[in-house]
Amino acid sequence: MNDMHLVTGGAGFVGSALVHMLLRRGHGVRVLDDFSRGRRGRLDMTHDRLHLVDGDVRCGDTVLTAADGCTAIWHFAAVNGTRFFYERPAEVLTVAVDGMMNVARACAMPSVRHLFLASSSEVYQTPSQVPTPETEILKIPDPLNPRYSYAGGKLISELVALHCAADALERVVIIRPHNIYGPDMGHEHVIPDLCRKVMALKTAETREGSLSIKGDGGQKRAFMHIDDFCRAVALLHETPGAHGIYHVGSNEVVTIADLAHMIMDILGHRVPLQAEDAPAGETRIRLADISKIGALGFRPRISLRDGLPDVVEWYRAFHG
Repeated sequence: MNDMHLVTGGAGFVGSALVHMLLRRGHGVRVLDDFSRGRRGRLDMTHDRLHLVDGDVRCGDTVLTAADGCTAIWHFAAVNGTRFFYERPAEVLTVAVDGMMNVARACAMPSVRHLFLASSSEVYQTPSQVPTPETEILKIPDPLNPRYSYAGGKLISELVALHCAADALERVVIIRPHNIYGPDMGHEHVIPDLCRKVMALKTAETREGSLSIKGDGGQKRAFMHIDDFCRAVALLHETPGAHGIYHVGSNEVVTIADLAHMIMDILGHRVPLQAEDAPAGETRIRLADISKIGALGFRPRISLRDGLPDVVEWYRAFHG
């Protein structure tokens, strides 16, 4: 193949996995990243079909230059990590909104035919039904809460993709990932946070401590391994009739308390759990209805019990 794909945020955790998937399938890939949070080490910079544009998605000229000659744009650039939603809401919003508007302008370029947008389960917050389908009403419960900077940015991005970019394209696919995990996933999410805390307790060589968790531990999530996620988006890309919104996630539900115990078992250090106040706006359960992508033939393959050990070992090695 000689087609070129633009991946914004391609040095991030999910973006870099997408880059590797596209390269394995014979595509050329152009990565746009400012490396404020992404890492060059996630990419094989020696690959002859991989090209790097070091720049900010908020710069319109940079996005247009990066998209020139590309047949597809994968817009994955974002400021993710719950802590940043509270601490840097203006940056979260400008990266989302300005970046999406620039991508929409790039979609009008003659070569661009497909847009794949990474949205989020955050756009629907606490759902009215579980498992949650793509038709769930989108909402921002409290605009005064900076947590919703991320959700608001993603909601606006979906609207821009569907109503500003779509007219110039053959198809728009909106992907709502649900709790994707894997090695080198960053440090702002629950799995790496629990790994760090358990390793610190183990290093202290005491069993008198406790493992602090946000909330009472009864919150329920379904974690999807990054390899399963890449299989899902590859299927969406390679299915010409796939368009619109797709929930991409696992159907295996665990509580945060169960997750903490699994991580402690892998690291060989058990201590009691200590509940802390949950962040304002956190939902009790998040479980995607994946029947729409399931109708295309997708099924998750990697259980949390099978996928978690390599992730924990990666963080064990990272923290030394």
